[in-house]
Amino acid sequence: MNYILNRRSFCNTLVSALPATFGASGLQGASRGESLVYFGTYTRSKSKGIYVSRFSTSAGKLTPPELAGEMDNPSSVALHPSGKFLYAVAEVDTYQGQQSGFVAGFSIDRTSGNLTPINQAATRGGGPCHLAVDETGMNVLVANYGGGSVACFPVKPDGSLSAASAFDQHTGSGPNRSRQAGPHAHQVVLSPDNRFAFAPDLGLDRVFIYRFNAAKGTLTANDPPVAKLAPGAGPRHFAFRPKGKFAYVICELTSTITVFSYNAEIGALKELQTVSTLPKDFKGTSSTAEIAVHPNRRFLYGSNRGHDSIAVFAIDSSKGTLTLVAHVPAQGKHPRSFAIDPSGRFLLAANQDTDDVAGFRVDQKTGRLTPTGQTIEVGAPVAIVYLA
Repeated sequence: MNYILNRRSFCNTLVSALPATFGASGLQGASRGESLVYFGTYTRSKSKGIYVSRFSTSAGKLTPPELAGEMDNPSSVALHPSGKFLYAVAEVDTYQGQQSGFVAGFSIDRTSGNLTPINQAATRGGGPCHLAVDETGMNVLVANYGGGSVACFPVKPDGSLSAASAFDQHTGSGPNRSRQAGPHAHQVVLSPDNRFAFAPDLGLDRVFIYRFNAAKGTLTANDPPVAKLAPGAGPRHFAFRPKGKFAYVICELTSTITVFSYNAEIGALKELQTVSTLPKDFKGTSSTAEIAVHPNRRFLYGSNRGHDSIAVFAIDSSKGTLTLVAHVPAQGKHPRSFAIDPSGRFLLAANQDTDDVAGFRVDQKTGRLTPTGQTIEVGAPVAIVYLA
């Protein structure tokens, strides 16, 4: 009980400190109009870990990236709400002799952007591919793709991670024998009110729904416990429309997006629509990756790997349904991830196979993307997060 009380006190302290950290003067130690952007990568020949650039919030330009912290395959990165810590998963299958990946915590130097390691924790499953920090900053939640499981890790006041306080192993398979022989949890997303956690499982064609207790760090099966997708769809990533009345699931294997209405009282999803992310005349091989709703709630974006594009959709404000606006070339190959800056004026696309990140300007009225003309070199980039 004392530990829970201490964690609550820690959370309250961080919340009270936020105005000073994210005040009108902008990023501490940086020029006005600048922020930091961190890139997670696969550590192949051109990458050694997590990279950082300075981002002009007026021009949308990036400085050449620098290595911020060394780490194996940091394929997903997330920030603590205090802005003091960054967390990353290592997408590996073995850690300290266990069949597991690991999650690592870092402290952030707000002036240089450099990362100092704090500690690591085993994720209890192989190939962790995504993580999220809940809004209180008291927990980090991880999805293990290879292990087909999700786990929750309490965060101590110094930013270090405790051993998992909750763990759930998915079981079963799907109809696509080459991709769905077993469970593959691909993401964990918290509801806008922080009461529920959602985990799309590519191998099982389901989104698992958990009741989440931030103070205790627990995940409990919800009622209903899942939302089902079409057989063989391969749900990958999940996004809420701000204010939480609608949710969207991008499916990797069928290159589709399914729209759900969301009942925030009971954490239930009801299917409304499914649309393709690809042009009708496309005949090649492609799969989807990232999905995001624009901060103005009017547009949704999804990435296509193979077609190598960002699909742009308009959102019906009352129904939540989607209408295609455009397919925009990603300016590189295999756009595994992208991120919209907090102002909503720019989008950065991480092109894994061409080792680069491309910038786009977002038209606030139409949602359309226009290349900024800048592309920076980052080895196998697969995740982007803004420190705003």
